[in-house]
Amino acid sequence: MGCGRALLCIIFPPLAVIDRGCGTIVIVLLLTLAGWVPGAIAALILNFQAANYNQRPRG
Repeated sequence: MGCGRALLCIIFPPLAVIDRGCGTIVIVLLLTLAGWVPGAIAALILNFQAANYNQRPRG
């Protein structure tokens, strides 16, 4: 996960997970509406997990 994506997770969490699918966007949007901190944490976790999944060696 790059610095730009991390900043986007903090500033506007639903936009940071836009490439993860519709359900993920809705969940992060609802968490952001409930409180900015839960939405930002969820976006950071989801993007961090996706970055680690993409870096795993395949074999």
